Amino acid sequence: MAILRFTLVPIIVLCAVTPFLFAQPSPHRPPNIIFILADDLGYGDLGCYGQKQILTPHIDRLAAEGMRFTDCYAGSTVCAPSRCCLMTGKHTGHSTIRGNVAEATLSPEDVTVAQILKQAGYATAMFGKWGLGDAGSPGIPNRKGFDHFFGYLNQTHAHNYYPTFLWRNEAKFPLQNVVPQEKPTGAGVASVKLQYSDDLFAVEAIQFLDEHQTAPFFLYLPFTIPHANNEAKQNGLEVPDDEPYVKKDWPVNEKHYAAMVTRLDGYVGQIMDRLAKLKLDDNTIVFFTSDNGPHREGGNNPEFFHSSGPLRGIKRALYEGGIRIPMIARWPGHVKPGVMDQPTAFWDFLPTAAELTGQKLPEGIDGMSMMPNLLGLKQERVDRQLYWEFKEGKIDSQAVRRQQWKYVRPATGAAWELYDLSKDIGETKNVAGEHRDVVEKLDLLLKTARTEPK
Repeated sequence: MAILRFTLVPIIVLCAVTPFLFAQPSPHRPPNIIFILADDLGYGDLGCYGQKQILTPHIDRLAAEGMRFTDCYAGSTVCAPSRCCLMTGKHTGHSTIRGNVAEATLSPEDVTVAQILKQAGYATAMFGKWGLGDAGSPGIPNRKGFDHFFGYLNQTHAHNYYPTFLWRNEAKFPLQNVVPQEKPTGAGVASVKLQYSDDLFAVEAIQFLDEHQTAPFFLYLPFTIPHANNEAKQNGLEVPDDEPYVKKDWPVNEKHYAAMVTRLDGYVGQIMDRLAKLKLDDNTIVFFTSDNGPHREGGNNPEFFHSSGPLRGIKRALYEGGIRIPMIARWPGHVKPGVMDQPTAFWDFLPTAAELTGQKLPEGIDGMSMMPNLLGLKQERVDRQLYWEFKEGKIDSQAVRRQQWKYVRPATGAAWELYDLSKDIGETKNVAGEHRDVVEKLDLLLKTARTEPK
């Protein structure tokens, strides 16, 4: 078997395409950017990725009208480090946040996508779950490039879909819900459920679009659906109703899960309808994805809907099911509808946004622009490495992908495993013993793939 060359440093490729020659419908306005992020949505949870029971017509239409990525990877297998990679363009071998820890915060030196786009003259807004810095820290959204923020700062607060407050910029915004024994972070289980947080984020998003029609904007929408409320002892999948699955002969938690995913699909439909009404369709690139694989929390059974699709593993694993996620990009007249199988990752979003707007890249990032892929430009297939590391409690795992090869150490002290994803997407056969030459090269590569966190 022919094996392409390996190098010992990350390959960062910047496109030579002149900004706006391909992107600009008018000579004065660059494209709007909307990035919609689900929370714990699996690779197999959408109709356009093979889901047979959960209805996602709006997202499926987004995929039909845009580009559907088959080999897109989250930044990590849990929330905070994955979002850190998305915002900073660095993988978890170099990022500030590498696990879900209470004190996690971006550093003053971290440069985010929002800061880059703000420098380009964009109005920037985020509505949803942040998880990259609590109140008073250097990592809060308003100190990291966002003009407008409404949502959760603390990720455990975000587990509660009916909180007593959310944050509007740097101030608490009271809600009408009642949460007995509420924790200092805002986490808990509501006894009076009047205002569903993700519904509020959708309303904020529509209002932002209405108010920013005439100038370029970046709208980041990290919804919390379908994450579970981990404070609930049972029925941790919180949703106002089970429509359209009320009459299904399913376990109650599976009804809740399906209803959450379809509710998220409804938000996407609202946003796309508003773009069309405002005549912003042709000048807006919309991304949709998830922060990691599906969960087994709050009573959810990820096997019921085959949420990982053909992949092995779920959230908290560095097997494909924990990190390979659905990814869709739509931009009429620019992104040609179809399927993209070239590997890409969350840390590629920042350089993509920078190229779209002609901005200089921060030093030390790991990502490469997706624009050649999105625009269907002819190019040689890029030989690059993708790297992950994850530590949470006793879990200490690493993974690297190079070409078709996936090299995984699933836990502390475990042996490394090698999979050929071109033949075995489900990672069912460890072929490390059959390809010692590949193992040796990947072992050598790993020595330069990371730095110790500060």
